[in-house]
Amino acid sequence: QVHLVESGGGSVPAGGSLRLSCRGSGYTSGNYCMAWFRQAPGKEREGVAGIDSDGDTSYMDPVKGRFTISQDNTKKILYLQMNSLKPEDAAMYYCAAVEISVCTGGYCCPYLTPLAMTYWGKGTLVTVSS
Repeated sequence: QVHLVESGGGSVPAGGSLRLSCRGSGYTSGNYCMAWFRQAPGKEREGVAGIDSDGDTSYMDPVKGRFTISQDNTKKILYLQMNSLKPEDAAMYYCAAVEISVCTGGYCCPYLTPLAMTYWGKGTLVTVSS
C-alpha cells in the first residue's frame, strides 16, 4: 500500500511563501499521478495541482502562476512551492496518488477530483494571515 506523509505547513503572512513536501513509500513499479488537494473549513476538498510520472503538470485556476508542483522521483518526494500566498489559500493541504496504466506524451492524469485518487496523506495545515 502506498503511504503518503505531508510536511511543511505553517502560518505565513499574505504574500509569503511555503514549500510543502510529501514523502511517499510503498510504490510499485507502475506509473503514478501525484496531486495536491486542499480543504478549508466548511468547504469541499478541491484540486490544486497534479503531476504525472514524467513531469507534466496541471494547475487549477486559483493557483496558476503562484504555485509550482514538482517531484523527486529518486527520493519519492512530491513538492508544492507556494508563492504570493493569499488568505484564501489557507486550508489543510493533502497529498494524493493514483496508479495509471500508461502515461506518454503530455499530461495524462485524471481530472483533479478527489474521486480519482486512491491514496491520501493526512494533510498539513497552511494558514495565511492578512
